[in-house]
Amino acid sequence: MKKWTGIGLVAAVVALGMGLAACGQTSSTAKPKQELRLPATAALDTIDLAKATGYGQTGNVFEGFYRLGKNGKVAPGLADKVTMSKDKKTWTFHIRDNAKWSNGDKITAQDFVYSWRRTLTPSTKSSYTTMFSGIKNGDKIIAGKADPSTIGIHAKNQQTVVVQLDKPIAYFKILMAYPLFAPQNKKVVDKYGKKYATKSEYMVYSGPFKIQGWNGTGNTWSFVKNNQYWDHKVVKLHKINYQVVTNPQTGLSLYQNKKLDFAQLSNEQVKNYKNNKEFQQYPYSIVIHLKYNFQDADKAKRRIMSNQNIRQAIALSINRSQLTKKVLGDGSVTPTGFVASGLANDPKTGEDFAKQQAVKNTTTYNPKLAKQKWAAGLKQLGIQKVDLNIMAGNDDVAASTVTQYLKGALEKNLKGFNLKIQNVPASVAQSRSTSGDFDLYLSHWGADFNDPISFLQIPVSSNSLNYGKWSNKRYDALIDKAQNQDAGNDEARWQDMVQAAKLLNKTQSFTPLYQANYAYLTRSDVHGIIHNTAGTQWSYKYAYIK
Repeated sequence: MKKWTGIGLVAAVVALGMGLAACGQTSSTAKPKQELRLPATAALDTIDLAKATGYGQTGNVFEGFYRLGKNGKVAPGLADKVTMSKDKKTWTFHIRDNAKWSNGDKITAQDFVYSWRRTLTPSTKSSYTTMFSGIKNGDKIIAGKADPSTIGIHAKNQQTVVVQLDKPIAYFKILMAYPLFAPQNKKVVDKYGKKYATKSEYMVYSGPFKIQGWNGTGNTWSFVKNNQYWDHKVVKLHKINYQVVTNPQTGLSLYQNKKLDFAQLSNEQVKNYKNNKEFQQYPYSIVIHLKYNFQDADKAKRRIMSNQNIRQAIALSINRSQLTKKVLGDGSVTPTGFVASGLANDPKTGEDFAKQQAVKNTTTYNPKLAKQKWAAGLKQLGIQKVDLNIMAGNDDVAASTVTQYLKGALEKNLKGFNLKIQNVPASVAQSRSTSGDFDLYLSHWGADFNDPISFLQIPVSSNSLNYGKWSNKRYDALIDKAQNQDAGNDEARWQDMVQAAKLLNKTQSFTPLYQANYAYLTRSDVHGIIHNTAGTQWSYKYAYIK
């Protein structure tokens, strides 16, 4: 996942603000109004499926062959019949007879073909093209060596889609539940031209809800029931109203005054409300981590961050238990590495990947060893002090707290280290990170689907989301082996990924800080909301107010 902006979320933020909620109190005799009022931490920057930078909410308005159900499992979507070839490289999907767009148009096989090609077209400027890796010709198209029209998807007839893969993809079924792969309506794109997706009315929707009242810049919008949706009879909510709330205290006040039905709590608020009956915590497969800029414009800083002893010293100077329990206090947990816990289990033993990726003295607090590593690094570099900046997006309620903690911990444990904090708006942080304008970056990544590769593909040298430009031939080879040579062998593939994750830990090319867990106040009269730790985190298809 990417960053959680767009119709989804940020590398952690919109998904958090547009989450679970409940309706206001009703009398015991009145029929409850099937309407929710939810906060969002940032405005939507796009509703174009092909251009989104996150998909945490998108499954509510766009649906593909499958949708994400409970516990990260796939559930039926626009396809009612699916077959897979014996070699696992050809998948055939039959589109439901009653699958329609929100404007009444029939959803066809060609809509899927058009969607994938449009997303992969360079002029679309999609940030998620790497997700098509493994689909026939996908890697060539991503590399600019093949035309998007050659992507391995074609319409056998109006209701039958055939997808061909270059090799088996272990997570293909759950990948197809990701909204990125949903259909797009060419007729509507052509009709509106440059106006397409600039307002909510210049878009059509294939999911349980459609968007209303979004004009491209506003701080309020709504999801309303899509009566053309194939399964609309099970959708009970009539409307979900969103309002941008950037301050946790403002959100809490609106919640207390019954103007919102949901409030995300800051770490300070958690301490005051954790015993409240309306207090709830929800986990996410999101790991907040430090990115180092291995291509820093400042040559001296580049040398510092390229020194493994320096990075290891930084990692060992952070007391993650103190950070999660005392500083944050919101239920966040200490990580064992770059991949989140609770995401995926060994196909042979059932053991959590997070347990297997652990390497001694990497994500544990060891100030004595940190000082030794620091001294060794400084000696190698021939310097006595280090001055670095740490950048963070300030719309994340925890960012300021975390950067202040890191400054105190690192400057205390590492003699001669001066860390300057740069808390900037999320949009600025995103822009600067993608252009490589940072030293250290307080970043985060959330899984798009329940497989370790959703994390492990990020540090690959060629991945555009590898903002710090870390490059390691052995790491690239392990991920390539997992994705190609061992793609059809679940256990061999798993071991490739374990070794890759251990390499990340040993080198501290990315320094994990904590795995996010978010706390909310939510009213008790809402039922049926599905929460997942990855992909489309919140689904309201079956939600209702009792």
